[in-house]
Amino acid sequence: MMLKINRQSLLCHKPEHMALFCTLFFITVFNISFWQRLSVWLSPLGFYEITVFFMVFLLISAVLYLVFCLLLIPFLFKPVVISLILATSAISYFMMQYGVMIEKNMVRNAAQTDFLESLDLISWGMIVWLFLTALLPIAIIIKTKIQYRSLYREILVRSAFVFAACCTIALVGFCYYQDFASLFRNHREIRFVVTPFNYLQATSSYLKEHFATPKALVLIGQDAKHFTRSNQPQVLVLVVGETARADHFSLNGYSRETNPKLSQAQDIINFSNMWSCGTETAVSIPCMFSGIPREKFELDIAAGQENVLDVLRHTKKIDVLWLDNNSGCKGVCERVAGEKLFETKPSATYCEGQECFDEVLVENLEQKLKKISRDTVIVLHQKGSHGPAYYKRYPKKFAVFQPECQTSELQKCTQAEITNSFDNTILYTDYVLDKIIGLLNTQQHITTAMWYLSDHGESLGENNLYLHATPYVFAPDAQKHIPMLMWFSANWQQQNRVSLTCLGKQTARLYSHDNVFSTLLGLMQVQTQVYQREHDILAHCQKDPFNV
Repeated sequence: MMLKINRQSLLCHKPEHMALFCTLFFITVFNISFWQRLSVWLSPLGFYEITVFFMVFLLISAVLYLVFCLLLIPFLFKPVVISLILATSAISYFMMQYGVMIEKNMVRNAAQTDFLESLDLISWGMIVWLFLTALLPIAIIIKTKIQYRSLYREILVRSAFVFAACCTIALVGFCYYQDFASLFRNHREIRFVVTPFNYLQATSSYLKEHFATPKALVLIGQDAKHFTRSNQPQVLVLVVGETARADHFSLNGYSRETNPKLSQAQDIINFSNMWSCGTETAVSIPCMFSGIPREKFELDIAAGQENVLDVLRHTKKIDVLWLDNNSGCKGVCERVAGEKLFETKPSATYCEGQECFDEVLVENLEQKLKKISRDTVIVLHQKGSHGPAYYKRYPKKFAVFQPECQTSELQKCTQAEITNSFDNTILYTDYVLDKIIGLLNTQQHITTAMWYLSDHGESLGENNLYLHATPYVFAPDAQKHIPMLMWFSANWQQQNRVSLTCLGKQTARLYSHDNVFSTLLGLMQVQTQVYQREHDILAHCQKDPFNV
């Protein structure tokens, strides 16, 4: 009987005790990533730094305690806290494993990730972590009886604890204001790494944007006119890469031979100083096709406005087709023809289930080229080097760099193994691009060109940071410095008067996704008021495209 009574007493707690339990659990277990970062930011840890570290701990604890005290309402507290534990457990795992930060764009990226990509992120390590840090605490909370007092007494007692928490926040904030101000000013990313506040704020911002009342679509480039010198249909194949890094292209000086095919190809123009608009697909794709420069780019504004593909369509003389082997075009191709090849036309040769190697794009491109009857832009959206399951992105014969990392749990692999797998994806992309060029070069009934550029880069464990989607201002160059190259058939060079010699002198100049809009219009000889010659990469290397 005594044992039974003691067990029952262990599962009965006052509200303030439950708030304290939740506070300590969240601030210690779920914020390991934050405390690791903070210790690095404050290092070397002397007496002053340790004091600041403790005061940050006390401040965040007081804020969390205040929140949990306010949430302690019968029939509400347990469902809310259980939901918070489940979400925070999963998010804290990814923060620790991949060094990611959580902000609005990361939430959008997660919301738009397809099911198969999500499966790549699930691992045994994650399952064990969820069991230990989510399921067990949830079981304890469910079993625990919270002993609420009478309403009047509960209000008095709870008010006292809320007041104490507020006083602690005010006192610590006042006494260490200068220290905190300096810390937050030098490390503005703090707000992206303290859970659960980071993802709650980010999710709120995303939902507010996502469910905002749709505005009328802003039309641009309706004055677009198409000029051509060619007697044949002109076809530009725009290959949008995924997660490729410029510094892992041997064309850009990388020590490994990751571009054996392209390095031998004729008439390749490689641009070594190209930079992305964002660090994740959900931002980079809309940004590169919009006419809005990165410094002014806002996704909700871009979503309510036509993009360069719409301008091409306005000419009524150019067809646009989007072929996708990734997770979609992020709204960019909504008003043009498009196909998700892994859903609509899976290949017996290149697909298993709904996962396809990028050669499926070449296979479908070959079929489309046979039916071309007028000028066309075909966008091929690659799976490319999408992580963390890099080893799934290339056929086995391209596993040249060994040993490779054959798991999504990157922490289980050495950085060398991760790099090997990533470099194998670049090797495969080199093969796919060369295959596209070879296909285009054999077309007798059309004039062809290819333009390749990646959407963003990738971190491979440098400074314990993996994957991508780090807020742009804090992101390393690895996530922003991207590869870009162009190829023009002999007919294209002649008919459009493109000087490869001139272009070869431009390859080291600084370019970015901001150049895509006008360069694409210039390549397709589209005249419109929204075209900006200063942003056209080829402007100085081809005769006036509008002077037929």
